[in-house]
Amino acid sequence: MENRPLEYDYTVAKLFMYNAIFVGVIGMLVGVILAWQMAFPGLNTFLGVNLAEYTNFSRLRPLHTDSVIYGFTLSGVWSSWYYVGQRVLKVSMAESKTLMFIGKAHFWIYFLASAVIVTSLLLGITTSKEYAEFEWPIDVGVTVIWLLWGAGIAGLIGIRREKSLYISIWYYIATFLAVAMLYLFNNMEIPTYFMSGGVGAWYHSVSMYSGTNDALVQWWFGHNAVAFVLTTPIIAMIYYFLPKESGQAVYSYKLSLLAFWGLMFVYLWAGGHHLLFSTVPDWMQTMGSIFSVVLILPSWGSAINMMLTMKGEWHQVAASPLIKFMVMASTFYMFSTLEGPIQAIKSVNALAHFTDWIIGHVHDGALGWVGFMIIGSMFHMAPRMFKREIYSKSLMSTQFWIQTLGVILYFTSMWIAGITQGMMWRAHDEFGNLAYSFIDTVTVLHPYYIIRAVGGTLYVVGMLMFAYNMYKTMTSSRVVEENELQNATPMGA
Repeated sequence: MENRPLEYDYTVAKLFMYNAIFVGVIGMLVGVILAWQMAFPGLNTFLGVNLAEYTNFSRLRPLHTDSVIYGFTLSGVWSSWYYVGQRVLKVSMAESKTLMFIGKAHFWIYFLASAVIVTSLLLGITTSKEYAEFEWPIDVGVTVIWLLWGAGIAGLIGIRREKSLYISIWYYIATFLAVAMLYLFNNMEIPTYFMSGGVGAWYHSVSMYSGTNDALVQWWFGHNAVAFVLTTPIIAMIYYFLPKESGQAVYSYKLSLLAFWGLMFVYLWAGGHHLLFSTVPDWMQTMGSIFSVVLILPSWGSAINMMLTMKGEWHQVAASPLIKFMVMASTFYMFSTLEGPIQAIKSVNALAHFTDWIIGHVHDGALGWVGFMIIGSMFHMAPRMFKREIYSKSLMSTQFWIQTLGVILYFTSMWIAGITQGMMWRAHDEFGNLAYSFIDTVTVLHPYYIIRAVGGTLYVVGMLMFAYNMYKTMTSSRVVEENELQNATPMGA
């Protein structure tokens, strides 16, 4: 009996996969609407004047960011956890009724909270904090959701058959612990309804911090939302899925551990670079810049480790569209984690801050690194979870090239627009007066905003192709068995 292969239970992994695909399409579609609104402001009322309150840029923008980060990305991460966790730890969730209950509760409470979040953001109910928009009742729900995931991680590790914890598990654990701490401290708030004798909206609250302290805590959280939602769990995914798909062992397990601890110690303190030239103490701004530059080392440590994993097997990149997604994701990770530290240098930040170059940086990371890796992971998981082969590899390949073109158009247009903005804002004439008015910069940037919108549209077209390919894979592709699929071991044979 002990030699029989385990029958893994992917019930919860499938639920999160469905949600990731759905929310990914919707969240990125909202982003494209915003991009076209920036190019053509009249589109703020594209559903009519009566509904303009709910369709203008200010209402849709937090809906876009939160749905892509906390909807698409987290759903993709959790789908991968409920898949990878079982396989790496050599245990099935079906072996524990408690774990199955926790996993299902995790999804359905998250799904319910997501519906409340979408409604509240469209209604304009927000704390107005970047990446921390939710009012206190939703924060309570988020805490429950996060604790359920933590309980699931601990439970699965607790009954594991594999003694050693593969590096991917380390990154999942780090994601849970860091976000738990950061979210808790950043969202310390006082409900005003109970403090004012029932006057005002029951859901409204005020932060326990104020002024510079509030800004410091907010960007301690905000930058680390990037670190521990958009980075560490995605690294966990690539450390598992690229070796499995390519059949190659991770190039250096020691390098993976070195990069892990480097990220843990350095990333937490880089958030100060969001507050350069502000009322934050100068030493703290400098510390933020220094830690950001040092962050290149552990970031590139992980990315280079992945690239070297493909050493001697680069022909697979040409042959497999799935590996293309993963290798391109690593490439964009290297690219984005070099660009960010450069922007954190004070002299560069003086030009770049508040410009569209920052927007370009965010999206070459989010679309190229996070988006491609989640897409690649789902393409790998789907045949094994649904016992069906990928419906169309040619469609997968077409999607890859369309989305790659979209990302390139997006970030290059924003680079040019951002640097143009910065230079025009700083330009002055021989009398020391500003050479350009603000509207002059807006006029010059219009063509680049159109290119950005086109690039985003191409990416959404790719997402629709992805959703269709996944749907057909789940429902009508040829049935395959596990042993028909490539099944390497991440750490080697």
